[in-house]
Amino acid sequence: MKKIIGILILVALGAVIFIQLKSNKTLSENRVFHYDKEKPITVHTAKVSASSIDVKQDFTGTFDANKDARINADLPGKIVQFYVDAGSVVKKGQALVKLDDALLKLQLQAIDVKIEGLETDERRFQILTDAEAIQGVKLEKTQMGLKAARIQRNTLLEKIKKTTINAPFSGVVTMKMSEVGSFAAPGVPLLMLTDISELKFTVNVSESKLGLFKLKETYKVQVDAYPNLEVTGVVTEVGNKGNMGNSFPIQLKMKNTKDLKIKSKMFGKLLVDGLGDAKGITILASSIVGSDKEPNVYVVNDGKAILKPVKIEQRIKNEVVIASGLNEGDVIVTSGFINLFDGANIIVK
Repeated sequence: MKKIIGILILVALGAVIFIQLKSNKTLSENRVFHYDKEKPITVHTAKVSASSIDVKQDFTGTFDANKDARINADLPGKIVQFYVDAGSVVKKGQALVKLDDALLKLQLQAIDVKIEGLETDERRFQILTDAEAIQGVKLEKTQMGLKAARIQRNTLLEKIKKTTINAPFSGVVTMKMSEVGSFAAPGVPLLMLTDISELKFTVNVSESKLGLFKLKETYKVQVDAYPNLEVTGVVTEVGNKGNMGNSFPIQLKMKNTKDLKIKSKMFGKLLVDGLGDAKGITILASSIVGSDKEPNVYVVNDGKAILKPVKIEQRIKNEVVIASGLNEGDVIVTSGFINLFDGANIIVK
């Protein structure tokens, strides 16, 4: 009997809990907001029209030094002195590094002694040969030995000259890669010398933009680090071979400022503004939804907002020029994007 009563109590408790949970679920569902997709959304719109625009384009690129060289020794030797350090401004021909030349100078002294002895023998043998006291072959051998010794001396002088490493051009020492006491060897860089008095500026453009550029034409380049600084450059190369992304290099050459403000590897923009006025569709940039890679606008059609992809030609302040995707006379949504979706019913405010 007790067992039956216990089971009935458990069943009753279960029923009470079930009824309470169902009641709570109903209450929660009543509190949740259910968005009505058929309900019209209030938006602001504007009619698209074509207007006269000043067509301008810019292309991002990088500045590079006109000359950039790794300075190394032509012959092996111990470094005994650096005449410059990183940041030093040098002139063409200025001494940069000195290698140990003591052994070469001793060899030069030895060859000088040898040459002196051969010159004495040459004079003596010349007198004896003229007097027919000896055969002329001895004089000839001495003269040949003297020629060889003089060539050897010139070789040593050239080697001694190369123990002083000079700047191949004027510029700035941008890196020091060794120290006094280190061993220099051909092909091992000791310094990096950079000339930024003149610069190269390179941009990569698509094949459709190649026609904008011509050799020896002058263009303006804006420096990203100095928004108010513009320099002019002359096109020295219009790429004939595309890269992996099917872009083609355009290279310009220009002078740096007097105080060398523009540094190698800075970014800039090549400005092309000589295309004249043209008719085009411009809309507010705030009307664009999505990313710059996949821009879209909402076009009004029979009381509905239809999401439509567009292509942006360029941005001008708070407006964008549309290359394709819109036609003159289209009505687009300019604000009221909250809860807006493709195909939504709308009310124009």
